[in-house]
Amino acid sequence: MAPGRTPAIACVLLHPWPLVLLARTSPGLPVAVLNQTRRVVAATQEALALGVQPGMREAAALSRCPELHADVVTAPTATAAWQELLETLYARYSDRVEGREPGVAFLKVGAAAARDLAAALHAPVGLAASLDVAQLAALRAKPGEVREVNGGEGEKAFLALCPAAHLHVVGLTPAHVERLHFLGVRGLADLMKWSAAQREAFLGVDIGKRLNRFLRGERTTNVTRYVPGKVLEASLNVDTPLQQPTQADAALADLLPGLVSELRGRTCAYLTVHADTVGGRLSATRKLKWPLDERGLTRVAGLALAETDALALGVDALTVQLSGLQQPSRMVGLWAGLAELEVTKAVLDRFPEALVRVEWLDPFAYTADAQYQWVDWLTGTVRPTPMTPRQTWTPPTPTRKHEQAVSRVLAFFEGRDP
Repeated sequence: MAPGRTPAIACVLLHPWPLVLLARTSPGLPVAVLNQTRRVVAATQEALALGVQPGMREAAALSRCPELHADVVTAPTATAAWQELLETLYARYSDRVEGREPGVAFLKVGAAAARDLAAALHAPVGLAASLDVAQLAALRAKPGEVREVNGGEGEKAFLALCPAAHLHVVGLTPAHVERLHFLGVRGLADLMKWSAAQREAFLGVDIGKRLNRFLRGERTTNVTRYVPGKVLEASLNVDTPLQQPTQADAALADLLPGLVSELRGRTCAYLTVHADTVGGRLSATRKLKWPLDERGLTRVAGLALAETDALALGVDALTVQLSGLQQPSRMVGLWAGLAELEVTKAVLDRFPEALVRVEWLDPFAYTADAQYQWVDWLTGTVRPTPMTPRQTWTPPTPTRKHEQAVSRVLAFFEGRDP
């Protein structure tokens, strides 16, 4: 990086993302995220100051902080909201947006746009000429502020003060950090004094080489171009608030056909319903299964809306989003069937005995000859090839089975062995 080069890459930290997402719905209140067993996973600084700690049960956390807003944020909800945020960043700030993991976003913007972004999201933002240094800068920035790192000597001085707890950016694990603390290593400045061989021997070859490349000045400076359209959205504003399920079903029936047509044969992973009420926006996300159809999507959207309990407050505006778009792919057979053997005519003309197929007799039999046999592709007769199991028995015919059944019945009444 040339000295004096203007930083152009911003890193926005919204971590942990489920906690940030839940805090956006309850501004000014202490917030905690729960897991499926109703234990605290993460909490805001306000909640931590009032005695809420990770690992507590919900009842214990509420006893220490009665104003606590605690809830479970499911993975589909977090993923759909993150994709929506990336779409917003692309539309308002830059065409190069990259969200490698929920809670960490990289953009190619200038200093003015970075300050505006930090104020709008009230999140720490790091600004540097590379992704790695920008993320390290964001870790040392305050919410709503930008930490800018210029190239040259300024970057060297900044990296020398980087604590060991932030080195997960360059690949170190919590176990590595704990071992470094045991040795008295408190930051990157101490690791700079080690030789490259010592870092590889202590941290492992892969992580050590990555750290050595970082210290040599090898940086990631390219932010991939964002592909828009990963979230499809349709909204409906009503004059009279929706309060009845039949009204909501009619509204969803108007919204979903347009979204299905916009899919153009693609699949989507998540469906999100936003309901704007007098008490704010209520949202719910459902994970979808393939294949998708208009009737099924309408039903899932209705279930998601019912989950929000927004109809009791009256819905002024309804928004449906489809996210996690992908192009479906199918795996078909090599040959379509006996009726479409035109594709194999050339092979059959030159090698009449080349194509065979397996015919299963009893997959659960103990011997191979009783399990399957290889038959001719066209005629279905048994093909005596080295692949065909040696027949030690012949399947009984229906007549033979009938005779055996009669013999067993007669033997039972006559009192003899069949």
